[in-house]
Amino acid sequence: MRETETFQWPVRVYYEDTDAQGVVYYANYFRFMERARTEWLRALGVDQERLLNVERRMFVVVSASLDFLEPARFNDQLVVTARLSGLTRASFEIEQSIYRDDILCCRGGVRAAFLNADTRKPLRMPAGLFEETD
Repeated sequence: MRETETFQWPVRVYYEDTDAQGVVYYANYFRFMERARTEWLRALGVDQERLLNVERRMFVVVSASLDFLEPARFNDQLVVTARLSGLTRASFEIEQSIYRDDILCCRGGVRAAFLNADTRKPLRMPAGLFEETD
């Protein structure tokens, strides 16, 4: 398990991401985090499309939390991080943060379960899923 490595993904704030006050609408931070998690899994070699359509397996977010510290605004360039922080037989936890330059805008976490796509029942996580591949 690679618990210490932190994945980073850049995100630009578009006008559509903001609310009437001109700051990022709170729910959109979760969208930014989802993009980073998807790209993190892709970087690990996980093909989620194949996983679902061929192997009939899937990841499902079962809990998410977020602490808002500083607002992000239109046209800000953000960096969203993802870091594996826990692993059980059928789920994993990811710590995530969103930065604007060196300013921490928000931090949180997600727990995702590994399920059979047809029965929606938990499955054992594949061995080596979060190991470094060469």
